[in-house]
Amino acid sequence: MKNPYIPYEVKILDTWYEAPGDRCIKTFKVTFTDEKVWDTWNHLPGQCAMVGIPGVGESMFCISSSPTEKGYLRFSIMKAGKNTSALHELEAGDTFFVRGPLGNNFPLEEWKGKNVVTIGGGIGQAPLRPVIQWIRDNRADYGELELIYGARTSADHCFKDEFKEIIEEGECECHLSVDVEEEEWPHFVGFVPQLLMEVAPKPDNTIAVTCGPPIMIKFVLQNLEKLGFTPDQVYTTLENRMKCGIGKCGRCNVGHLYVCKDGPVFSYAQLKEIPEAFA
Repeated sequence: MKNPYIPYEVKILDTWYEAPGDRCIKTFKVTFTDEKVWDTWNHLPGQCAMVGIPGVGESMFCISSSPTEKGYLRFSIMKAGKNTSALHELEAGDTFFVRGPLGNNFPLEEWKGKNVVTIGGGIGQAPLRPVIQWIRDNRADYGELELIYGARTSADHCFKDEFKEIIEEGECECHLSVDVEEEEWPHFVGFVPQLLMEVAPKPDNTIAVTCGPPIMIKFVLQNLEKLGFTPDQVYTTLENRMKCGIGKCGRCNVGHLYVCKDGPVFSYAQLKEIPEAFA
């Protein structure tokens, strides 16, 4: 069994910016420098990895690519501190280190035959992207797919080209929003929980998955209940500060659970049993 503290070196194949600003978001497309790692690497949508640079630090990020996308991993990282600032300085050809995959995953096998609606906000779309891509690549296994996504401004939207492609090809219903009105913005103006109520997806045979800022998730969960979704039909992720990634340091405990190994994916039914989850 591999020592979970020993990381893999990855080489950057490409980078691009998803969103501008002081807390900008940059996507890294990487592959293992040792190609043999692909023989044993297995991750599923929702899982995470510790990403870092020796001598600088490491941080937990979701893997924003689906395992159906072969030969590379993607990480979409917001610049917010020492480690992320150092990562943002890297370009194609540079290397960093990855430990993982860590945590649990969205139970996509259990969702076969069901409709799926994703509700994302800002960088919170990153954990949803592999779910969407998995369903797109296994389309016959699932019912209808509906996407709801918003951010503060259109410039802050992540994965703009992919949303544009989905809308143009009519693959599924796609609803976008910005918080404040913009000139020539053709979609909804308002917060994501408001957009959710405007779209009003039906709960029949449907799974709802939401990721985003905690305040957004709070009101999305309330609105999903108003729409008739039961807690076991709703899934989300928690992002408590994680240090070790394997449940040893105790930094990310929520009640009796550890986000890094028992999560980051939880059903709303699980979280309703843990008051600390919404503290």
